[in-house]
Amino acid sequence: MEWKQQLNDYIKLINNELERYISLKHYKNRTLIQAMEYSLTAGGKRLRPILAIASYELFNSNVERVLPYACGIEMIHTYSLIHDDLPAMDNDDYRRGKLTNHKVFGEGVAILAGDGLLNYAFEIMLQDAVKHNDMRRYVESIKSIAEGAGINGMIGGQIVDIESEGKTIDKETLEYIHLCKTAALITVSLKIGAIIANADEKDIKNMETIGENLGLAFQIRDDILDIIGENEKMGKNVGSDIKSKKSTYPSLYGLDYSINKVKELALNTNDILKQYNKSSFLFELNNYLINREY
Repeated sequence: MEWKQQLNDYIKLINNELERYISLKHYKNRTLIQAMEYSLTAGGKRLRPILAIASYELFNSNVERVLPYACGIEMIHTYSLIHDDLPAMDNDDYRRGKLTNHKVFGEGVAILAGDGLLNYAFEIMLQDAVKHNDMRRYVESIKSIAEGAGINGMIGGQIVDIESEGKTIDKETLEYIHLCKTAALITVSLKIGAIIANADEKDIKNMETIGENLGLAFQIRDDILDIIGENEKMGKNVGSDIKSKKSTYPSLYGLDYSINKVKELALNTNDILKQYNKSSFLFELNNYLINREY
């Protein structure tokens, strides 16, 4: 399929850029760099940087402009996974079919590897931003990424998620967790693609709305797969949400409701995408993500 070839091309482009960025000289910090590289190159969907590039290409064609920011978002996402897997958080032994970072390098090194990726992401983005005479939109993009990853975004969602474990929570709290913990980085990926491409305010807002829909649908699908998924395809043990008595869409509203909610969000996304001539890839990606098996 043509869109899958485009998907593979995006992944190859992103992986090449990430490998270039992480090919750092090793001195006394050799272990830190190895731990950062271990998780960054462990595979994964590369969803967030793909969304940043695809959003950019709706409005512009010079993809090189958005790559440092797409890679920065992936580094931030990877740091969050390293920390999520720690015993103090989700206590997972496997990620993407491989031992988690702390299982290989120890908890202390894993924490620092996550910290290293977070800081390095902003180094890369800021080094690029200052090269541009019209740096305002690049700095605005970095600010949006910081907000999406910060206390009112991913980290804010994570703390409410931790505090909600073992409790029955309402729909508003659950949606806050999903929209912040998962959807915030997905939303900002689409948003900064449009900002860097110099899209107008209406288009930027449309990308944000798509991101919120897609991010929420992505997380609900994850919750569904934790019940009906297969260990081999998921690359980790399923059933962890039930085991930890975690509140999810399926646990609060049932499996059928959750499946229908994902479909509803996907339809809303597709309705917005119809406004854009170059949106066929995002159409196909949206439909793929809501039906994925891992």
